[in-house]
Amino acid sequence: MTASAEGSPPLRMTRARRNALLQSEPVQGFALISPTFLYALILLVLPILVVIAHSFWTQHYLTIDRTFTLENYRVALTEPIYRDLLWRSLYISLTVSLFTVILAYPIAYFISFHGGRHKSLWLFLITIPFWTSYLLRVMSWKVILGYNGVLNSGLMGLGIIDEPSTALLYNSSAVIITLTHAWAAFAILPIFVSLEKVDRTLVEAATDLGDGPLRSFLRVTLPLSAPGVISAALIVMIPTVGDYVTPKLVGGKDGVMIANAIQAQFGKAANWPLGAALSVTTMLIVTLMAGATVLIIRALQRLAR
Repeated sequence: MTASAEGSPPLRMTRARRNALLQSEPVQGFALISPTFLYALILLVLPILVVIAHSFWTQHYLTIDRTFTLENYRVALTEPIYRDLLWRSLYISLTVSLFTVILAYPIAYFISFHGGRHKSLWLFLITIPFWTSYLLRVMSWKVILGYNGVLNSGLMGLGIIDEPSTALLYNSSAVIITLTHAWAAFAILPIFVSLEKVDRTLVEAATDLGDGPLRSFLRVTLPLSAPGVISAALIVMIPTVGDYVTPKLVGGKDGVMIANAIQAQFGKAANWPLGAALSVTTMLIVTLMAGATVLIIRALQRLAR
């Protein structure tokens, strides 16, 4: 027998050793752990590879222009589409503020002067509808103003119209109606608080001096409750300028507001600088309008005195 033959193990011994090796605990443990280990390794390494690839792509294929410029503000103020949307938003906001105050003042006046011991109950009943989601209230107005909605059905039932009207929904009027209802409670409460602070003896004195109910209201009650009216108008005006949900659901193309354009710039258009410029421009204009409103009302108060 040769040396090589003596040193080589028989074939059946090699298979036996291999089977014994495969059946050993370390090899079986490695076979059980390896899929989990590989999965965890992929989860750890993959984000790192994505970050490296993104960094490489940004450095070699994308360039970010960091030059200071006011071009986006010029576009926001001069482009007809953004200028028209901004003016429409301001018009809707001021109209909603006016209608909300006109609607809220008589309700707050009745509760304050004629509510008696049931004032808390009246306020509780007023706030109950506003416990529901804002989105649900907007959708309810969409059902009321819709083509086959409650209002069209009622008008047809009364014989006022022959067919459903399409002018009730998807326009600026629908946005104004929905926002007026949505913010009514926020206007009633500050006006009510202001009316509660009115000294009733002053009203009685005006009546004793010969003023009628209307004259007494215009000369005493209304000027003394003006802070609540101002607060209510500002509380309604400032948020409604940037409302996004209501124009989206009930405004249609004729009721789009500046917030929808801002969302489009941050979303589909991916033009964040222009979206930021539109946002800042809107905030500055609303701030100037709020300050001007306060100054005008104070000037009117001084003239009334």
